Amino acid sequence: MDNSPGKKMLESAQALIKKTAEKMNLDRQTVKQIIEAEFFHEFSLIIKMDNGQKQVFKGWRVQHNSALGPYKGGIRFHQETVGEEVQALATLMSIKCAVAGLPYGGGKGAVAVDPKKLSKQELERLSREFVKKIHQFIGQDIDIPAPDVNTNSQIMAWMLDEYQKIKGYKSLATFTGKPVEMGGSLGRIEATGRGGLFVLQALLTKLEDFETNFFESRGIITPLKRKKIVSSSSKLKIAVQGFGNVGYYFAKLVYEAGFKIVAISDSKGGVYDESGIDPVKLMDYKKKTGSVKDFSGKNITNEQLLQLEVDLLVPAALENVINEKNASNIKAKIILELANGPITDEGFKILKEKNIIIVPDVLANSGGVIVSYLEWVQGKQGYWWSEEEVNKRLKEMMERAFEKIWRKSKEKNLSLKEAAFEVALERIVKAMV
Repeated sequence: MDNSPGKKMLESAQALIKKTAEKMNLDRQTVKQIIEAEFFHEFSLIIKMDNGQKQVFKGWRVQHNSALGPYKGGIRFHQETVGEEVQALATLMSIKCAVAGLPYGGGKGAVAVDPKKLSKQELERLSREFVKKIHQFIGQDIDIPAPDVNTNSQIMAWMLDEYQKIKGYKSLATFTGKPVEMGGSLGRIEATGRGGLFVLQALLTKLEDFETNFFESRGIITPLKRKKIVSSSSKLKIAVQGFGNVGYYFAKLVYEAGFKIVAISDSKGGVYDESGIDPVKLMDYKKKTGSVKDFSGKNITNEQLLQLEVDLLVPAALENVINEKNASNIKAKIILELANGPITDEGFKILKEKNIIIVPDVLANSGGVIVSYLEWVQGKQGYWWSEEEVNKRLKEMMERAFEKIWRKSKEKNLSLKEAAFEVALERIVKAMV
């Protein structure tokens, strides 16, 4: 029996779709059409290494659903990636794009590789070879890749360059997350973390009962009914698991907004400091030492971070970190899912029974794909906005998406995750022919 994390993630995503579809009284064939990937591309990448030897890597590009528009989704390089995981991520991208109101379907790409073990030259050869495998079925109006775990603007630059060499023409809107010099958008690097902050602020303005029963018990008496969270938010305790691009920028931005971060971890462990942690200083420390451990306070494990008694828990690393084994030990009042699929279906059931508010990944981390969309629009029109304009549009789109999901959750007495999936399926089903 295959109990791999990738398979569990796919089962969790499909289970939520099936449950949502059942409540919406969708017919069986419609549900099957939504769940099944339209295309599942699997291939081998043969790369010449620096030592002259050849090495074979497994690669994927899954194109899940195109009812709303071209496929959209990142490319990850990770040694534990499997096909089921890529399909799960493509499925969640279809939901995420629909939740955000974007004219996209979902896609995802990956290579099973540890990029830290490759030289820069080997990484470039791998990136270019990946494009040689997928160039026939991507394009600015077909499928638009972007960065994901362990990929970045440099890798997108190599991929775009290879794509343009193969096609023989410029195509500034086929890849997003590119360097600004190659048609990338200002604000893209911080977009997922910034979007998480916007959703958190929108949520806190809505939680009137939570404000009365929870905030006031902690001595916070200033109402949180304004657009901008007031300085009293510094009394809220936040723990962030994951200190890569997403976790770092979210932590940096919420810290600047006046929130108090008491715990942060990376893949090697974490630190807990009741007096608060400055993410910028922590990142400087990590660059020097290779880890956040021993920065201040006391060292903790990633599992201990998840179980801290904090107000907001932010899983910003990989999938399935909250599951049936540890969900009952979660003490946070709110979970903001900045990672893709950080809570399994079994874990979600337990957390729901504990009345923990979960802001789902398909909403919470959609800032990245929203600014990718804005980059795509800028590339197609050949006109680029200021960072201030990009952030303004991101905020408007995140708040609009949150508002729709919040109303749905209240109208039908659903969790935010259930409401998000229902909003998404409504959009996708209306577009299906």
